[in-house]
Amino acid sequence: MRFVRVLVVIALLLALALGGLFLWLRGSLPRVSGTLVLPGLNALVEIVRDRHAVPHIFAASQQDAVFALGFVHAQDRLWQMEMFRRLGAGRLAEVMGERALPIDRYLRVLGFRRAAEAQVALLPAQHRAVLEAYAAGVNAFLNQRAGPLPLEFLLFRHAPEPWQPADSLTWTRVMALDLSENLRAELLRARLAARLPLERIEDLFEIDGADGPVGPEVKPAETRQGGDRRMPGAGTDDSVGSNAWAVSGARSATGKPLLANDPHLGLSVPSLWYFAHLSWPDYDGIGATVAGLPALVLGRNRRIAWGFTNTGADAQDLYLERLDPADGNRYLTPGGSEAFVTRAETIAVRGGAPVRLLVRETRHGPVISDVHEPATRALPKGHVLALAWPATSPDDRTAEAGLELMLARDWSQFQAALRQFHVPMQNIHYADVDGNIGFIAAGRVPLRGNAEDRGRLPKPGWLAGNDWQGWLPFEALPRSYNPPGGMLATANHRLVDDSYPHFLAETWMDAYRARRLFALLNARPRHSLESFRDMQADTLSLAAREILPLLLRQPAGNQAAREAQALLAAWDGNMRGNRAEPLIFEAWYRELTRLIYADDLGELFADAWTKRPAFIRRALAENTDWCDDQATPARESCADLIPRALDLALADLSQRHGSDRGRWRWYEAHGALSEHRALGSLPFVGGLFNIEVPTGGGTHTLNVGHNRLGDAERPFANRLAASLRAIYDLDEPDRSLFIHATGQSGNPLSPHYSDFAAAWAAGEYINMTTRRSEIELDALGLLRLQPGP
Repeated sequence: MRFVRVLVVIALLLALALGGLFLWLRGSLPRVSGTLVLPGLNALVEIVRDRHAVPHIFAASQQDAVFALGFVHAQDRLWQMEMFRRLGAGRLAEVMGERALPIDRYLRVLGFRRAAEAQVALLPAQHRAVLEAYAAGVNAFLNQRAGPLPLEFLLFRHAPEPWQPADSLTWTRVMALDLSENLRAELLRARLAARLPLERIEDLFEIDGADGPVGPEVKPAETRQGGDRRMPGAGTDDSVGSNAWAVSGARSATGKPLLANDPHLGLSVPSLWYFAHLSWPDYDGIGATVAGLPALVLGRNRRIAWGFTNTGADAQDLYLERLDPADGNRYLTPGGSEAFVTRAETIAVRGGAPVRLLVRETRHGPVISDVHEPATRALPKGHVLALAWPATSPDDRTAEAGLELMLARDWSQFQAALRQFHVPMQNIHYADVDGNIGFIAAGRVPLRGNAEDRGRLPKPGWLAGNDWQGWLPFEALPRSYNPPGGMLATANHRLVDDSYPHFLAETWMDAYRARRLFALLNARPRHSLESFRDMQADTLSLAAREILPLLLRQPAGNQAAREAQALLAAWDGNMRGNRAEPLIFEAWYRELTRLIYADDLGELFADAWTKRPAFIRRALAENTDWCDDQATPARESCADLIPRALDLALADLSQRHGSDRGRWRWYEAHGALSEHRALGSLPFVGGLFNIEVPTGGGTHTLNVGHNRLGDAERPFANRLAASLRAIYDLDEPDRSLFIHATGQSGNPLSPHYSDFAAAWAAGEYINMTTRRSEIELDALGLLRLQPGP
């Protein structure tokens, strides 16, 4: 009996200790009411948090508003901000230890932090003042904080340093790196060239094309747009992209424009996006910010709304630099031998000794082959690879463009702001309350000295003809304003046709989403918020519709396969989450891609394994020799591989989801997984931080849900999707709709850590008004920030 009493006492003590720990940790949640006196402010700022925890910041000036934005960013997303800036500066190993060294080495060589520090000195006074005010707001939070830091800081036993303007400018470059595909494509091509003839490499890189200009001129869809024409694409993944479209008042139910935008990015928790409303005399702006940046990235003000899609322009070139045979510290140029520009870096490593790194640069840019394994593998002996890219330069003015863009009031000011937009090139869509719509593909595109240069492979750096000759003039960038059809749309597909006189890229993406988008735009004479919602939720896959008939023409060899084929024969290609057909199709397709080209690529297959629908469609339709298994003496055909792939797929699905095919559902395999970047992959712990919700859609649907074929554990999980959805109504802007994938808070103890997730998965939205009287009706609190000494 005494033993039982002891156990009860121990249990009670543990419960009290855990309860006390929980209450203490809740002190890391943001203060949303009351008054704080903070040095650095010029006047009173009031922050009203609505029921979704969106801060509505009412200030007397822009500087005070961005001070408060820095404050609330730090309240809700401090760990995310810390990881962002350490990633960009190559300082993750200080917190994460040795496992982060490869990333740190690469980012030190790219030199983002050095470029950002140099850029701060070059900023115009008004832009520097905004960045300094934002940093002051972040630091005001750090200085006044009384409770514990968020849980991640405690787990890693780490405390943040003061925020600096260069931290914000570093992060813009990391975002550019994430959205730039050409570097990866060039490296993959270079490695494949050691194994395959160039014409077979181009087979792999083929995309479903569209003969532009498909942005300004909406063309009939459901018919192939240049589908028989072989067009090279990115070839690295079917992932990073976005949708954006607009209709003029003549094509809307209200008589004023509508604009929709959904950026497709890797899912993470917290989401990249943080909603906020900034208000000062003569200005109201509301939309999506990024913690660490003092601006609305996507959103609207009183006059205009704007959104982004990735252009995919080729603004990255790899130069093969030949070492001087007489001196390995020098390399060859058109003018003779030159010494590398070098600098010494020291990387602090948690739990280990500091690591010394010698960074080398050529006249083209940093030598990435010293630290970046894919680049090292692509090297012939006696050479190095240098990267030319405007993001590594201190004169990258993209952050300045963002500060000006959020203030623009009309098309003229919109264009003026985007003159400073450098990297990554984006299709930036526009609509205004006066009824105008437009877009500009803004960014720096190099003019190459060799007219035949298409950026497919690294080029000899010692030949002067391969050097860049400047930048494509802003006036020559693709754009459209009030097109006759009253519509604009981009979905990362080919933006220009052959009449465009300049080279932009060959890293376009498949046009399946674009063709579906144009079909839906043309299906109605006038659109509404509701029709735009339906379009953002659309899960019909034109890729599946094209490829499935080629699969079904081969008879199945057993009863299970025949039943699966019968299901798919009646399927319309819609990737609905509550159906089994999308899962069977995706599993069949996955096994078929492996059978078709894994043997040809050997050890490179894992890096090149993506969906490649245009390549697969052509291989099946023309029964190309890609279907021959290089490991056997016999000559196999595509007809041999198709039923074998189906058998393998059904066996795999039975193992993963059980033998009862009547219970298979796409959404169970295709859950959208927002993973915590530092802790999400850890056993047991990850589940406490990650967020997963069931979803439909697929890689080539408007409602994107991209899965990674090479993920052995979860090959159908939705890893990349519409990270944010926004629909702007320029007739009544406060009716505009927003949602992002997780929640406002980055603190797992907050009810707003994941409260958007289910609504986002269901295609629902929140409304964010700028009217203070409406905001205060169900506000969580009012926090007053008063200027102090």
